[in-house]
Amino acid sequence: MSKPRVVLGVGGGIAAYKACELLRRLTESGHEVRVVPTASALRFVGAATWAALSGQPVATEVWDSVDEVPHVRIGKAADLVVVAPATADLLARAAHGLADDLLTNTLLTARCPVLFAPAMHTEMWEHPATRENVTTLRSRGAVVLEPASGRLTGADTGRGRLPEPAEIFDACRRLLARGAREPDLAGRHVVVSAGGTREPLDPVRYLGNRSSGKQGYALARTAAARGARVTLLAANTALPDPAGVDVVPVGTAVQLREALLKAATDADAVVMAAAVADFRPAVYAPAKIKKRDGQEPEPLALVRNPDILAEAAADRARPGQVVVGFAAETDDVLANGRAKLRRKGCDLLVVNEVGERRTFGAEDNEAVILGSDGSETPVPHGPKEALADAVWDLVAARLG
Repeated sequence: MSKPRVVLGVGGGIAAYKACELLRRLTESGHEVRVVPTASALRFVGAATWAALSGQPVATEVWDSVDEVPHVRIGKAADLVVVAPATADLLARAAHGLADDLLTNTLLTARCPVLFAPAMHTEMWEHPATRENVTTLRSRGAVVLEPASGRLTGADTGRGRLPEPAEIFDACRRLLARGAREPDLAGRHVVVSAGGTREPLDPVRYLGNRSSGKQGYALARTAAARGARVTLLAANTALPDPAGVDVVPVGTAVQLREALLKAATDADAVVMAAAVADFRPAVYAPAKIKKRDGQEPEPLALVRNPDILAEAAADRARPGQVVVGFAAETDDVLANGRAKLRRKGCDLLVVNEVGERRTFGAEDNEAVILGSDGSETPVPHGPKEALADAVWDLVAARLG
């Protein structure tokens, strides 16, 4: 079988050097990559570097190798076009259909999935013109990742940093796996919670759980690859930020509730994959609780935390909002799941069996997705990405 054909467009930004790492990941994983830099990009990384790393010729102008009609052939032959970094200028030219160099011609002729990974200063990203261009591109089916936050050129810090190459590669892999299918979540805003809340007992101890956040992060990455704008509420995880996802760190159940109420105001779907503590200590000890010889510790009094899933389902921020919950069970899995679905009032409930060596922290998962309409969708044991895609398939059908 032929190798998947990827066009890597490189815009003229300082982050162009990071595209070398993305190129390496693509070629070493068996993809045939043609690099199409802009003339400005070659000021940062030379053509010889791109040619050596890709094993393919490098051109920037439609006048190079005219007999091969590159401005039409390259785009039409591609299985994926990824632009990293995508500068504000390049996003503007793509949104307005300009075709003044080989890369913009390629974007116009491509009939495959197109992924933009923006990188620019915060002020440029937040400018109304850039935001409108991003909205236009997304409305046409392109996937435009949200930039990361962090150190920018010079001493500046803020949103606009190119996502890490490993995360961009992961988004490319997911788009290629979906093939020519339209990004069915394009134009949608989804909120995903992940990880496990921690309820402080004293300055050094807390009540928590074993959730790693991997399933929630898989849901966030998969939604981004399907074109959604994703807000990820991350509770105490040690995972790298997914590319193109707006990550909001939270700690306790109360903090998660506050973040969810804020993020869900314009969300089309809310997926509560985080493991939320049902209880918290009634009293927080301002100093470390000491062990005293000959004395037993005082009984630990607990109070209930807010039921975030039930509240999100009962008080939906907008009509038609789809709410998805997760149920981690240890026995009578389906019976407990059906009862929880009725009690919580959500549209879908992902029910899985958990234990010390099952699900939590693992790379794989299996579950049954229960629907409020009485449907049951079993998802066999496999990567957490597969379960994430199954969830979004059902969400997209309800949004559709």
